[in-house]
Amino acid sequence: MQFKILAIHGPNLNMLGIREPDIYGSLSLDQINQQLLAEAENLGIVLDTFQSNHEGELVDCIQQSFGKVQGILINPAAYTHTSVALRDAISAVGIPTVEVHLSNIHKREAFRHHSYIAPIAIGQICGFGKDSYLLGLRALVTHLQAQERMEYSK
Repeated sequence: MQFKILAIHGPNLNMLGIREPDIYGSLSLDQINQQLLAEAENLGIVLDTFQSNHEGELVDCIQQSFGKVQGILINPAAYTHTSVALRDAISAVGIPTVEVHLSNIHKREAFRHHSYIAPIAIGQICGFGKDSYLLGLRALVTHLQAQERMEYSK
């Protein structure tokens, strides 16, 4: 089976490369997406990407992915720390999800230490810049492959 993964980018990530490059790096979101798409090709998966600054659009995107994708890679950005709606949408669809962040949110301001997403995600990767996305994608694919093997062995 060829897995289909959805990479979701939250608010302000459209400003990558411009916004606080000392924290978030100098790559644009388009450059990160290009690296993700190249890695997806190497992994033999299909990857779609989506970015929005609007919580409701992100919730809609997650809900619309139900039955269409096998995994979600998400950088909820600021909504990590505030959005019960995103958490509930991910929980509702039941799609294996990996949370990623460019910066190490646990070394930053105290309000960034809490994630509403982490408790329902299969994992969280942060602090490795654009590599957080690539590591997250690989981890998600590895998880899905392991799940598939378990299902076939039954």
